[in-house]
Amino acid sequence: MATYQILYWQSIPSIVEASDGTDTVKVQLSERFQILIDAVAMRLGLSGTDEYLDQWAHGDDLERPGSPREVAHAVAAELESRFAEFRDRSLPPA
Repeated sequence: MATYQILYWQSIPSIVEASDGTDTVKVQLSERFQILIDAVAMRLGLSGTDEYLDQWAHGDDLERPGSPREVAHAVAAELESRFAEFRDRSLPPA
């Protein structure tokens, strides 16, 4: 069993971190998530470093069966498969 947490910029996931108390694994989502984050920040006019950094937050600690590596990669894969959902919700047509 591993505990995992997702780091979000607003509601857009960026990093999955999983741990079992002994081992910790972090998985960065693909570059398209960072590109989306930057696009939303620009659209919102969050040009200052503090404004941008204030948008980062960790999600709740959740548990899932598996090693930290298995859990981090599985959760990351699930988030990757939902990219269009995050994009459409975060960056609606102008």
